[in-house]
Amino acid sequence: MTRVTFITAAGERFDIDVDDGGSIMQIATSNSVPGIIGECGGSCACATCHIYVDEAWMARVPPPSEMERDLLTIVSDPQANSRLSCQIELSPALSGLVLNVPLDTY
Repeated sequence: MTRVTFITAAGERFDIDVDDGGSIMQIATSNSVPGIIGECGGSCACATCHIYVDEAWMARVPPPSEMERDLLTIVSDPQANSRLSCQIELSPALSGLVLNVPLDTY
């Protein structure tokens, strides 16, 4: 089991234990985390799954692709730690990952 923590803009915390595999977006939507929509179903086409990776985890999360970087330019309040949660695959190396959900996705 791998644990992922989502913290919403309102400060609500969701600690979710899941099996490895699948994207962070799939975990968020299947556990009704507010603010993670995933309109495109994870195909890196909409940016409705925008999240901020906690600074302590940035070095452990694989870097974004060029397509993801392009989409991140349209999100509301992009930060250096902005990512699309559909593009981060869960693995044992990410157990304990902390993610912050922006107030507005885009």
